[in-house]
Amino acid sequence: MNVIPFLGYEDLRAALDWLAKAFGFEESAVHEGENGQIVHAEMRFGDGMIMLGQPGRSFGMKTAKELGAVNQGVYSIVDDGIDAHYERSVAAGAEVVMELHDTNYGSREYMVRDPEGNLWSFGTYRPE
Repeated sequence: MNVIPFLGYEDLRAALDWLAKAFGFEESAVHEGENGQIVHAEMRFGDGMIMLGQPGRSFGMKTAKELGAVNQGVYSIVDDGIDAHYERSVAAGAEVVMELHDTNYGSREYMVRDPEGNLWSFGTYRPE
């Protein structure tokens, strides 16, 4: 089984550009609707991927920005260069929620919020 996070963004083009700039994600698929507006996108980061879409009222999803809160986040493993990755995120305007630090379980990690309010955690911890 594969688990692929799906996140909703009001402005998908801006989200795709920002996630590439801030975190190093790479676009792997972009699907447009009849009006040329992006309706679904996929991005890769190492061996993982995320899917992005515009929240539709028909399936009840709202953006973190709309809700004013989040109840989930995405954790991504950065094998090499976590310090540089943190600096890149901050330089792109990510809101730091948890500073880069070493944990008692052997990871070096940090957590940030993207411009639409989603939580992103990056670290060296690799669950077995």
